Amino acid sequence: MGTAADQTLWDEARLSAPHDQQDKATRVRAMFDAIAPTYERVNRLLSAGRDAYWRRRAVELASVQPDDRVLDIACGTGDFARAFLKAGPACVVGSDFAANMLALAISGTGDSIDWCRADALALPFADESFDIVSCAFGVRNFQDLESGLREARRVLSNRGRLIVLEFTVPSSRLAGGLYLYYFRRILPRVASWLSGDRTGAYRYLPSSVSSFVDAEGMTESLRRCGFARVERHPLTIGVVTVYLAWKA
Repeated sequence: MGTAADQTLWDEARLSAPHDQQDKATRVRAMFDAIAPTYERVNRLLSAGRDAYWRRRAVELASVQPDDRVLDIACGTGDFARAFLKAGPACVVGSDFAANMLALAISGTGDSIDWCRADALALPFADESFDIVSCAFGVRNFQDLESGLREARRVLSNRGRLIVLEFTVPSSRLAGGLYLYYFRRILPRVASWLSGDRTGAYRYLPSSVSSFVDAEGMTESLRRCGFARVERHPLTIGVVTVYLAWKA
């Protein structure tokens, strides 16, 4: 069959309903392992550097305290975990189920972050182990969204909060139309060319965003999963949203 990098993981049939695929998690993991070497560079270029600002703003909204224990799930190459570390918590742990992404996270830091290979739907941590659980552009890739949100809640302390950063479609008709045109027509071609990707990763991206729950749906999911208070903070005309949710 060849390596994952040579396989088309997301063909047209699967892209029509990416969140309904029974083997979604397996495909997502193989996809991220394949694009790991160029992941950060492509993100910086295609967001014009705004991705770094989005992470910084999410950390600001989290109101990190010196005694907070932070877990960043679906941490990828570790950017969000490192942004939290700069805020001065007691400790930061980064976890991801894609080995190649996690290897880059480990090699790209000389700081005190602890790294762990783990599925966000089955975290290897005791109940109430962390005060902050974060996830940047990861919940959309869960095999089951609410299972992942409940698992995040399980490992949160009673004073804990969940910080989710995720793509959203701007509510403005004009902004939303321009965004979707860029996202569907321009980004996949440019990103695939820059990365040399053959898996369909950058066609999966717009498809998974446009078919994912909207901001209201995400808020409802968080409340169903036991989060008592939920805030939404749209950034950059609404192309991303920060969700801040407190454990009940």
